[in-house]
Amino acid sequence: MISADDLRAAVGSGLLSEAQAASLKALSDSRRGAREDLAPGDEPFELFKGFNEIFIVIGLIILCSGWITMNSVALAADFGNYKTHLMGAAGIGAVFLWGVSEYFIRHRRMVGPAIALSIMFAGNALAGFAAWRAQPFMIAQNDYSSLPIALGLSIVALAIYWIRFRVPFTMALMALGLFAVALIIGADRAGVPSGFADLFRLSAQGPFAWITLAVGLAVFAMAMAFDLSDPHRVTRRSAQGFWLHVVAAPALVNTIALSLMERSQDTLLVVVLLFFALVAIVIDRRSFLITAIGYIVALASTVFDGESAGLFVLGLGLFLVALGAFWARIRAALLSLLSGVLPLHRLPPSHQ
Repeated sequence: MISADDLRAAVGSGLLSEAQAASLKALSDSRRGAREDLAPGDEPFELFKGFNEIFIVIGLIILCSGWITMNSVALAADFGNYKTHLMGAAGIGAVFLWGVSEYFIRHRRMVGPAIALSIMFAGNALAGFAAWRAQPFMIAQNDYSSLPIALGLSIVALAIYWIRFRVPFTMALMALGLFAVALIIGADRAGVPSGFADLFRLSAQGPFAWITLAVGLAVFAMAMAFDLSDPHRVTRRSAQGFWLHVVAAPALVNTIALSLMERSQDTLLVVVLLFFALVAIVIDRRSFLITAIGYIVALASTVFDGESAGLFVLGLGLFLVALGAFWARIRAALLSLLSGVLPLHRLPPSHQ
């Protein structure tokens, strides 16, 4: 731990400037906020640092709602110039959101407002680019070829936003944007999927489940790149990996699990779930497993009958409770077995 006296001494000796000392103190406070009181090896997760952040997020939501309502009224009064209205509103919104982000993210280093502002910036960019590039009459005729351009430009805008503010949650938004672009291109060529489950069933008509699987693998690879670059999880790279795992896990696990459920391959399903559990333990990401299984629980009721679904969910619950209770011990034993296979120096250390 570096104390305030250490920082003052470093400034006094010329080792650090006052600006560098202030930045180091802010970084230390940010890390401590996420990891304080965590057990060794536990996975940091933080949405809000305090109730003041919740207060600010509620204010931002109300402000955003008022802005949307005001522009909706203006748009209804002069719908013929909808492009001018929407693009102008998006331009003003982008400037405002960028300025507010400078204060709450760069200066105040708030977590909750950073997530809310990222979502608002993404929605604002999509509205503006959709007004500029998307063609309503084409969309009404089930021709979605104009939408990927608007979505792609929105992803570029989000990437610029991320470069400036480094909000980890923005990575999840960009991954979801890429997923949406791929699905819209698939829908434009093969038709709209008949239901939500077709996004995960490999046996369904169209390429949607294969798109989901491919995007899930790509996002998982990106998440692992961030994780391997920060094995001790002390920088924002770890948080970026966390949010990418939240997107990748449902895409990967649900596509395989739902396809196996549909074919009544219960034994193989258990084997696959155990494999994904082992992957989650090795990379030390509970978030990877819990987000995936959460979707499986929701989908189980659509595949199994009442009693079978109950038994399946009960088994998953018992498995998760036992895994959470002995996570560190299981991980230590697993890493010792794989020590000659995996680059353990790039993975989070075992604390058992």
